[in-house]
Amino acid sequence: MTTQNTPSDTLRSGVIGLGMIGGGVAVSLARRGRVPAVYDIRPDASANLAGVSDPLSSPAQVAEESDVVMVAVVDADQARAVIGGPDGLLSAAHPGLTIVLQATVALPVVRELADLCAEHGVGFIDCGVTPGDKAAENGMVAIIGGDQDTVDAAHPVLEDWAKKVVHCGPTGAGMATKIARNVITYGSWRTVAEAAALARAAGVDTARLAEVVDTADPEGRTLLQLLRMEGPDGTLPAGIGSKIEPLMTKDLAAARDLATTLGVDVPLVEVAQAKVRETTQLPEVTETPGEAADLHQFGLEMMDQVYGPGFSAAMPEEADPFTAETVDYLFAKVWSRPGLSVRDRRLLTLGVAATVGRPELIQIIANGGLVNGELTADQLGEAALHLATYTGWCKATATHAGITAAIAANTEPDSTPDDTKESK
Repeated sequence: MTTQNTPSDTLRSGVIGLGMIGGGVAVSLARRGRVPAVYDIRPDASANLAGVSDPLSSPAQVAEESDVVMVAVVDADQARAVIGGPDGLLSAAHPGLTIVLQATVALPVVRELADLCAEHGVGFIDCGVTPGDKAAENGMVAIIGGDQDTVDAAHPVLEDWAKKVVHCGPTGAGMATKIARNVITYGSWRTVAEAAALARAAGVDTARLAEVVDTADPEGRTLLQLLRMEGPDGTLPAGIGSKIEPLMTKDLAAARDLATTLGVDVPLVEVAQAKVRETTQLPEVTETPGEAADLHQFGLEMMDQVYGPGFSAAMPEEADPFTAETVDYLFAKVWSRPGLSVRDRRLLTLGVAATVGRPELIQIIANGGLVNGELTADQLGEAALHLATYTGWCKATATHAGITAAIAANTEPDSTPDDTKESK
C-alpha cells in the first residue's frame, strides 16, 4: 500500500459531501488551519460553513488538490460514484493519496472499495464517526480500520477534525465497530422506550425515571459493565455469570410481571429474559453431562438454580445413597429436563408439598420462586388459596404458614434466604 511521505504540517485535506458530518469535518479542518478542498453536488453547500472554500467542480479535482480525502456521502452507490466514477477520486489519483470513507456501508462494500483503491495504489481507511452533531466542534470519535502505515500517514489530518482517533484493526474493523456501536445505541433506545412505557402505565412521570438513571449512573458505566469485565478472549471472569444470573432473572421476571399486570408490551424484556444464561455466559440447561463427577456437580448447580445461590452448600461431600440420588437424579436429570420450565416444576412441587402439610418444605419451595423472580408474593398467596380448595383447609394452613415465612424472609431489610436445606 502506498503511504504518505508529505510532512504532516503540509498534508493537504479534502472533503467530499458537505452534509452535517462532512460539512462539520470541513469546518473543523479549516479551524485548525488545514483548509480543505471540497466537493458537493450542491454548488452553494459551503456557503454557511465557516472558513470553508467554495466546492470544486468534481471529486477528481479534490483528489488533485488533496493528500487525505474524507468521503462523507450518504450510501454505497454515492461512495462508489465519488471514488471510482468517471470523475471520481481515483481518476485523478496520485502517489500518497489516501481516501477515508466516512459513509456507513456494509462490510462487503468497504472491502470492494478498498480493493479498488489498492488497484490504483491509493491508501484506504474505513472510518465510522460519532457523534455526528459534534462534527463542526472537533468533537467526533474517528473509528477507523486500515493497515498501520496508511493510518499513520493520515493521522495528522484525522486529528485535526476528531477529538480521538481509535484504530480498531485492519480494513473493515472501523466500520464493524461503528455498526456494533449503533446496535448499542438503537438497542438502548428500544430499552428506554419499553421502560418508559412501563413507568407511564404505572403512573410514573418519565422525567423521574430519567432523574433516577442520571443520578444513579451519571457516566453510563452500567451499560457497558459486562463488556468491561470481559477478558481479551471475550469471556467473563469465573463466577461472575453465576452471581449475575439470579439477580437478572429475578429483575426481568418482575418487569414482565408488572408489564402483564399493566398490559404493556415488552418484547425486549422477554428476549432478555429468555437469553439470561447466554448473556451471563452460562451453559444452557438442556441436557445432563455423562460423567458421574460432572453429573453430581451439574445437580448441585441445578439445585442452586431451583432454590437460590448457595443452597447446595449444605450438601455433604460424602453423601448417603438417598442424598446422592437427590442431587444426581432428581436435580441433575429431572429438574433440568427442557419439557417444563423451573417455574412450572416448582408449582407442581408446591402442589404436592401442600398435600403433606409441611410448612418448612413449603417455605423452601416458595423461597426459591421469590429469589428467582418466578413468583410474586401475591401469586404465592393465590396459590395458597387455590391449594386449600383441593387439599383441605387444615393442610392449607401449613401451606399458608410456609409461604408467609418465605415472603417475610424476602421482604425484611437485608434479609437472607433461609439456609435450611432439605431434600425436595
